[in-house]
Amino acid sequence: MRERLNFWVVGGDPRQATLARALSEDGHTVHTYALERGVESSLWADSLSGAGLADCVILPLPAADGEFLNAPLSDRQVSLEQVLNVLRPGQLLCAGRVTPTLREAAESRRLRLVDYFAREELAVTNAIPTSEGAIQIAMEELPITLHGSKILVIGAGRLGKVLIQQLRGLGANVSLAARKFSDLAWAQVWGCGVERSDQLDKWLCGYDLVVNTVPAPVLGREELSDLKPGCLIIDLASKPGGVDFAAASELGVKVIWALSLPGKTAPVTAGLAIKTTIYNILTELGV
Repeated sequence: MRERLNFWVVGGDPRQATLARALSEDGHTVHTYALERGVESSLWADSLSGAGLADCVILPLPAADGEFLNAPLSDRQVSLEQVLNVLRPGQLLCAGRVTPTLREAAESRRLRLVDYFAREELAVTNAIPTSEGAIQIAMEELPITLHGSKILVIGAGRLGKVLIQQLRGLGANVSLAARKFSDLAWAQVWGCGVERSDQLDKWLCGYDLVVNTVPAPVLGREELSDLKPGCLIIDLASKPGGVDFAAASELGVKVIWALSLPGKTAPVTAGLAIKTTIYNILTELGV
């Protein structure tokens, strides 16, 4: 990757504001658009006219809300089409959580689109603020300490593994629910209890907190009916989530669907993680 590049950061939340400032501090030329309430005016661009000259254009995470750019820190309403139309064929465009619509639009304009949210290094890094955010929610919502409480983590992916370690560090009695026998074996090595995630009914009555990380139906009416009174569920899974929310409401089970925690609880850390990921992408592409 070259030492000095021309970046455009278009739209976004405090993560992209941190990203823009960090890129500037690293000595790169940085322009922002539709990010006015997040960065200094010295980084503002009055229009998108110069974006076609950028070495890399960076869109938010997620990139869009329907047909419009995700830009909560701006009063501008900018369509994705407005952004894409000023870019040149072959130009590098990085975006988070790319939709099929955005990918098709980029391909039709022959843009070089990379989804930075799909990168493994960002997923691993994001697991830390997500886990810490979930723990913060649990501390605020539960009438008991996490120390000594019985907690079930559903899912043994990156987030599940980080969450288990952090909860155990707080003195919680943690169990893991997973499908793979290899994951359950690792949980036992870590000193955790184990449950089968596809056989949870009749096994949930002892938990004070259940944290789901699996974006598939795992907590239906039958499982929810087995929870003890006052048990809290925190669902960290992306849409459609892993909980039957209608059944939980009917049964009086409190569920908090905590999406996009890195951007809410640790936007600076999350923004710097995106910067590292962008640098990795540029290095791999030889930009």
